[in-house]
Amino acid sequence: MNIAANAERDRQRSQVPQYVSIEIHPLQETDRRWAREFLEEEAGGARVVSRGRLHQADQLPGFMAVDAGVRLGLLTYRIDAGELEVVALYVRQRRRGVGRQLLESARQVAKGEGCRRLWLITTNDNDPAIAFYLSTGSRQVAVHRGALAESRKLKPEIPLIGHGGKPIDDEIEFEIQIRNRGE
Repeated sequence: MNIAANAERDRQRSQVPQYVSIEIHPLQETDRRWAREFLEEEAGGARVVSRGRLHQADQLPGFMAVDAGVRLGLLTYRIDAGELEVVALYVRQRRRGVGRQLLESARQVAKGEGCRRLWLITTNDNDPAIAFYLSTGSRQVAVHRGALAESRKLKPEIPLIGHGGKPIDDEIEFEIQIRNRGE
C-alpha cells in the first residue's frame, strides 16, 4: 500500500463516529468475503503466519464487531491441543473498545471449550498492539528472536521494515490463562 493510500485510509478512519452499541457476532459463511476484504485492507492480506504455521485467517472461526450495521473489526482463531490461538485481530479504529470486546469473546470461547490458555503473536515493531495486549491483562511470555526470517519463507510479502521504521525480526507471544470451572 502506498503512502497516499495510507493517508486516505487514516483520513477515513478519523471520520468514523464514536461507537455506542457495539455488537459482537460470530462469523458466518456469508461473512467470509467481507473478512477477506477487511483483512486485505487492514493487514495487507488474509494469510497470517504465526510460530511457523501459515493460516488463511478469513477461513477460520471468529467474530466481527458491528455498530449500526457498520462492520468495525474482526477476530479469527483456531483451537488446538487445549489452546485457543488468536490468529488475526484488526479493528478500523483504535481506542473505542472494539478490540477489547472481540478479545473477550475469544476468551469466552476458550473458556467454554475448556482451553487452558488463549495466546497470540504480534511482531516486535507493533508497539500499539503490544500496549493493547498488555492493557487487557495479557502476559508477554516469549520473544521468538529471528522468527520472521522463517515466516517470510511461508509468506514472502512480509515487509522487512514495520511501524516507526523498525525492522520486523521477532515474534512476541502473549497469553491469557483461562480458568475453567473447578480450578
